[in-house]
Amino acid sequence: MDIKQIQDLIRFVAKSGVNEVSIEQKEFKITIKTNQAATIVHANVSAETGAPAPQPVAQIAAPVAEAAAPVAEDTSKYITVRSPMIGTFYRSSSPDKPLLVNVGDEIGVGSVLCIIEAMKLFNEIESEVSGRIVKVLVDNASPVEYDQPLFLVEPK
Repeated sequence: MDIKQIQDLIRFVAKSGVNEVSIEQKEFKITIKTNQAATIVHANVSAETGAPAPQPVAQIAAPVAEAAAPVAEDTSKYITVRSPMIGTFYRSSSPDKPLLVNVGDEIGVGSVLCIIEAMKLFNEIESEVSGRIVKVLVDNASPVEYDQPLFLVEPK
């Protein structure tokens, strides 16, 4: 990692609300701690790729309190699509492009639902289920945590 990547990582950690991040490569280890609530995320970085790509290995130790109001409707019949990583959630591939999915859209296995940016890498998040999008749970360009609910899907 060069100094610019480390500075970007520090800014990302501060913005995401995570308390501590540890990254290990073959001969490199970095741990970034903040003075926020106790939340720990561990990431392994693939040394084979040119750019680091975080992959969460452990769940968040102390989950961040949800700011959403309690939902009165029954969501038990829906499947929740969750974030596989921490990053910034985007509903389209660029600001001038249409949204990847909308409420009411039919999706299949492998359909791209959103993009999560993590350390300047844009990761397409694909659906693992077929069904219809019932609700989008995250605002566009918002930070998301590992395992945070993103969409509610009514299965086929």
